[in-house]
Amino acid sequence: MSEKRLCVCIVLEGSYPYITGGVSAWVHDLIVNLPELDFKLFTISPEANQPLRYKLPLNVIESRDILLGAPPGTALKTPRKKVRLMKEVWKYHQMMEANNPPDTKKMIGLIPEKTFLYHLAVKSRIGWKMIARGNRKNNPLYPFSDYYWAWKSSHDMLFSVLGAEAPKADIYHAVSTGFAGLAALAARFRHSKPFLLTEHGLYHKEREMEIRKTSFVRGYQRDMWIKVYNKISRICYSQADHITALFEENRQKQLELGAPPERTEVIPNGIDVERFTIKREPKPGYHVGLVGRVVPIKDIKTFISTCKIVAERVPEARFYCIGPTDEDEGYYEDCKLLVENLKLKDVFEFTGRQDVRDYYKFLDVLLLTSVREAQPLVFLEGYCAGVPAVSTIVGNVPELLSFDERFLAPSKDSSKIAEGIMILYNNPGEVEKLRIKNYQKVLNFYDIKDLHRRYREMYKELAEGEIKE
Repeated sequence: MSEKRLCVCIVLEGSYPYITGGVSAWVHDLIVNLPELDFKLFTISPEANQPLRYKLPLNVIESRDILLGAPPGTALKTPRKKVRLMKEVWKYHQMMEANNPPDTKKMIGLIPEKTFLYHLAVKSRIGWKMIARGNRKNNPLYPFSDYYWAWKSSHDMLFSVLGAEAPKADIYHAVSTGFAGLAALAARFRHSKPFLLTEHGLYHKEREMEIRKTSFVRGYQRDMWIKVYNKISRICYSQADHITALFEENRQKQLELGAPPERTEVIPNGIDVERFTIKREPKPGYHVGLVGRVVPIKDIKTFISTCKIVAERVPEARFYCIGPTDEDEGYYEDCKLLVENLKLKDVFEFTGRQDVRDYYKFLDVLLLTSVREAQPLVFLEGYCAGVPAVSTIVGNVPELLSFDERFLAPSKDSSKIAEGIMILYNNPGEVEKLRIKNYQKVLNFYDIKDLHRRYREMYKELAEGEIKE
């Protein structure tokens, strides 16, 4: 390598630097702690001109945001290329339908940057034939208009990403599959640079969960969206130069969708052990906290219901929801109303954004009631501060809690979560054992310095190696 600073383009969808939370915090921490590298941000957003939630580090030398589904450029102008491209798109769809590996590199090579393909796909004879054929095959029970608009919505997003112009970099690092992974893959082929894929949760599984809960997506529209996300993940897994997962269970799921074993690796989350090793300052009473955004995926309503059960058994208990409340204002209002209806206003507090260390000093137990997580950092932080945990069974949480069924509960099971809290409340000797064991676990496996070292090494290895074709 030359003395030129290595430049990594991090590709993100709907997160950093516009949204706070686990993945965004992880990205920010990685950039800050690799100051010898330059970073560019290539972000994919649902709306334009979002305010920054993070002050960008000095080694972020460019930030480029595109609007998902919006045209990044103009239509192709050369008729011969139009026909050739649409034939390739047609062939690509047929290969995917037959579960055969399509030639992604060839198709992307026919799509110039700053190009939006929607009008071509609809107005060309091949494109319209493909839509009509898809409707006949997959949408027999619903009107053609339903199929068309579902097709348009999904392909507007795909076309805007495939036609977007990525910043020039030495490595393209996508922090999910989905549209971020697709954008990084397109940049890989166009610029002949490595594509690193990091997954915290499993993108296609998270989107499927959201789609199945959405009442206005019906019939084949639902199935089509699920297939789109699943296919994108398969494509990204098959083409990435290296893939990381937070824990082995997720790595196995990546392998099931076609990730080559030799290109996969588990790199667990980590925290700044020194920063979160703080002196406890207990307060009178019993203090239960949840650190997280007030959004549906964190299932704050189940947390509130759990608090009601505990409050009836432990009159001195106090409850804290520690995290931003402005990301889903409607949900926040619902949660406040639930607190009021359950008569918890005097013992329950929405703190908003805070330095969580101020709460770890005195919390007696840390809860997580999420319906989906990967490997939550808040438990690792709490362990450093001596706070034991009770959680729903999501992601890698069972391993973090040593598979101790006393402190694990199914999603939305507020009674079982409350039972775990009461075990800790009634057994102070057990709490002291957990504090020692959990702190040692963080030291052995979840020190952020190990994560920084491994990504520093991996960036160098990818930049110095050859692209795998």
